[in-house]
Amino acid sequence: MDPFADLIGLLRPRATLWGRIQGTGRWALSFRKRDDLLFCWVETGELQLTRPDAEPRFLNTGDFALIRTSSPFSLTTDPDLHPQDSEALVSSTGSTELVLGEATGPRVVLRCGRFVFDTANEALLWSLLPSTLHVAAGQQTSWRIRSLLTLNDAEGQSPGPGSDLIVRRLIELTLLEVLRNEVPRLDPKTKGLLAGLADPVISQALIAMHGQVTRAWTVAALARLCGVSRSTFAVRFQEVMGVSPIEYLTGWRIAIAKDKLRYGTQTIGEIALAVGFQSSSAFSTAFRRVAGCSPKQFAQQGAAPKPPQTSA
Repeated sequence: MDPFADLIGLLRPRATLWGRIQGTGRWALSFRKRDDLLFCWVETGELQLTRPDAEPRFLNTGDFALIRTSSPFSLTTDPDLHPQDSEALVSSTGSTELVLGEATGPRVVLRCGRFVFDTANEALLWSLLPSTLHVAAGQQTSWRIRSLLTLNDAEGQSPGPGSDLIVRRLIELTLLEVLRNEVPRLDPKTKGLLAGLADPVISQALIAMHGQVTRAWTVAALARLCGVSRSTFAVRFQEVMGVSPIEYLTGWRIAIAKDKLRYGTQTIGEIALAVGFQSSSAFSTAFRRVAGCSPKQFAQQGAAPKPPQTSA
């Protein structure tokens, strides 16, 4: 099994292409903290992405940026300008087609959107992402991302038979492209799944655990699989992933269980066995420790919702 594909499957991503920004000359637009995941690609022009706590990022024609709104940020051609608030501007104009700036000067055109995920396992993604992922136009991944989003937009504008499936797969592919593009460029201090997949030893263990999630894995068995000693493996896994091997396995099992509780029809006992627990009581104890509530309470909170519908 591919841990990337597993992760995207549990996130059940959707994407909304919600707006277009046209700026001329000097302009600045601010975005509030919302814990969203926004994206934009630059159709033409140059601008900066600025945050109070980080160095500015320069975006050029053809660039793509995936932006966590865990802290506020601005898009601007002049960081000395006081920015207009994006939410207030959309509210006052009633439009997501924003026109900013001056009568003359360099022109910038952006397409913007938002990724939305199933809330049951949304936290899995936040642990993977830095505040901004920047894919420059010259990178091979860039044209793939823009092509996938363009196809998504076109399918949403002119839906036909199978559109929901097509759009869902396009969005999954888009996220996969963004995430796997980040792996070779990771900071050595980065921890988590991306770092683990980039590590030649830890990646073997991750693929094994995802491929056989019900197996009674031990640290020793995983170490033998990876060709290193038990102690070396345990230390390396903790350093790279930020958790122990068994903690990671338990967390992943609970993530799968959340998805089954929300969207499946199995009983709690059946789910417990399906994700590798030998009894309902052991499953419930682990679930409560990880999720903060019992499996029954979690299922009741999201009682029989419809699977997320894709949109463009």
